[in-house]
Amino acid sequence: MTGLTGVTGRRGLKGLPGLTGFPGLSGFLLRRLLGALVTLLALSVIIYGVFYAVPGDVAQITCGPRCSPAQVQQVAEQLRLADPLYVRYWDFLQGLFVGHDYSTGTGTEHCAAPCLGLSYQSDQQVTTLIWAKLPVTASLALGAMVMWLILGVGTGVLSAWRRGRVSERVLTALTLAGTATPVFVIGLLLMILVCGTLQWLPFPQYVAFGDDPTQWAWNLLLPWLSLALIEAAKYARLTRSSMLETLADDHVRTFRAYGVGERSIIGRHALRGAVAPVIALTANDVGSMFGGALLTETLFGLPGVGRELVHAVKTVDLPVVVGMVLVTGFFVVLANAVADVLYAVADRRVVLS
Repeated sequence: MTGLTGVTGRRGLKGLPGLTGFPGLSGFLLRRLLGALVTLLALSVIIYGVFYAVPGDVAQITCGPRCSPAQVQQVAEQLRLADPLYVRYWDFLQGLFVGHDYSTGTGTEHCAAPCLGLSYQSDQQVTTLIWAKLPVTASLALGAMVMWLILGVGTGVLSAWRRGRVSERVLTALTLAGTATPVFVIGLLLMILVCGTLQWLPFPQYVAFGDDPTQWAWNLLLPWLSLALIEAAKYARLTRSSMLETLADDHVRTFRAYGVGERSIIGRHALRGAVAPVIALTANDVGSMFGGALLTETLFGLPGVGRELVHAVKTVDLPVVVGMVLVTGFFVVLANAVADVLYAVADRRVVLS
C-alpha cells in the first residue's frame, strides 16, 4: 500500500481532483493553449496576407459595376485600401483582442472583440454573420459524426472479427465502394430515392433545434446519412486495420492462451487499442466540418458556413472569407487538442508531453 500511495502522489496532479493517473495533463493543456494561440496567429498572418494581397479592384467590386469613379473612390477610402497592408493587419489584430470602431457615414458602430471586421456586401459584423450560420454547420457535423462513428467503427470491428469469411469480404467491398463515391452522388441518390420515389422523408429544410427538436432531427436525417455513409467507409477501413494489428499483439495471444473469450478480447482489449487512431481522425474531420461541409450544405440547401463562404468568395467579400477561414482553423486546433487528451485516455501507454 505504501508503494502504491507513493506512485499516486508522484503521478497525480495537485489541485486537480479527478485527474490523477494522467501525469502532466495541466502542463499539457497549457502548452496546447499557447500552441493554439501561436498557430492561429500565424494562420491569421498567412490568410490576411494571401487574401488582401490578391490583385483586383476591391473597391470597384464592393461598390458594384454601376458606380461612378467618385463613388468607387469613396468606398476605397471607407475600406482604407490605400493604407499599407501591415497597417490594416495591425488594425485587424487589435479588433480581435479589443474590438474596433467603424464609421457608418452617419455615426460610429462598435464591433466587440473578437471583431473580424464588417462585411463588404452587407455591412454586417462578420462575427455576427458566422454565429448565425454556425449552428447549422454544427448540427450537420455533430449529427453526422455520431452516425459515421456508429456505422464505421461497428463495421470495422465486425469485419476484423469475421476475417477471412464471406461477410468480411462483402463488408470490405462496401467500404471500398463508399470511399470511392463522392458525397454529392450519395446525397443526390438518397434525395431522389428517399424524398422523391419513396417519400419517406421531406426535402431538407433547416429547423432550429430550439424551435422544434423533432423537426430539426427529421430534416437533417438525410444530410447526416449522406455524410455518414461516405465517412463511415473510411472509419471502417481504419478500424479494421487497427483491430487486426492489435489482435496480433503478444498480450492478446496471452489472453487467448489463458482461455479468455474472443468477444471479451475484442470488446475490452483490442477495441480500446484500435480506437486511438479513430479519435485522431475524428478530430480532424469534425474540426474541418465546422468550417463548412460545403458540398452537403449546397446540395441540401442548408444555410450553413459552407454556403456563406462560397457566396463570400464569389462576391470577393474578403472580411467574411478571412473570418470564416480563421474560425475553421480555430475549430481544427481545438478538436486536435481535445483528441490528444482523449487519445491518452483511450491508450494509457501514451505519455502527454
